Amino acid sequence: MEVFFIKHVFKNPNIAPEVPVNAQYHKCEDCGKRTLMADFEASLNECECGKSTKLSARVRISAMVDEGAFEEMDSNFRSLDILEFEQYKSKLAAAQKNSAELDAVLTGVATIGGIPTGIFSMEPSFMLGSMGVVVGEKIARLFEHCTKKKLPVVGFCASGGARMQEGIFSLMQMAKTSGAIKLHSDKGLLYISILTDPTTGGVTASFAMLGDIILAEPKSTVAFAGPRVIAQTTRQKLPAGFQMSEFLLKKGFVDSIVKRVEMRVMLAQLLKLHTKS
Repeated sequence: MEVFFIKHVFKNPNIAPEVPVNAQYHKCEDCGKRTLMADFEASLNECECGKSTKLSARVRISAMVDEGAFEEMDSNFRSLDILEFEQYKSKLAAAQKNSAELDAVLTGVATIGGIPTGIFSMEPSFMLGSMGVVVGEKIARLFEHCTKKKLPVVGFCASGGARMQEGIFSLMQMAKTSGAIKLHSDKGLLYISILTDPTTGGVTASFAMLGDIILAEPKSTVAFAGPRVIAQTTRQKLPAGFQMSEFLLKKGFVDSIVKRVEMRVMLAQLLKLHTKS
């Protein structure tokens, strides 16, 4: 994200400036439009063209649920260096400091449009939102809780995939979360999955794509393997933008693309339509 300052000079001192002196701006890397930082943050870090920058899990949940309604679950869970992977402890400590979170997902219950709902949001600044044991455990426990309480679940996915520092234990979370979602579905309960930039790897191959309704943010990368790996494997020329949310919408993998500023209203409408009174 490019941020810069512009000093405004006004020849007539009797006319108040519409923009503060030394105002901070955001410049979109796609369309090049410059937006006041305050306005950019008010739009949840999303440009008018649809291009967005990363949003923290807490800010996202706060923007989606009814004011003061979020109750966090399993807030004390943190990852362990199970395999004694080189430098993993120091990377965990750095990620916790940078993100102000203990791990890469935030889970809990809240109300959206007055409807009680389970919700999770992945934290992209924590090791790229990678899925380790804690991420899988917290999401599975959320679905188990919501199955017991007969609640729908809304999930915001943002991940680089499975966390390699936890090896097979990380990959096991794909099966664990998928199983918990299946039990939730068997009770006739709703799961809305929202794909944000990026949603990749083992997360895409498990809970991200198992929603009854799958929404996506504009211009989001959604993939399992990277384009270079796919091109080398298939030995074919890949279509432009084939891993973008707009391409996936055309192919039926996504039900709708929704801007961030419109997401809360969309979720409230969907929950009202699909949740029994």
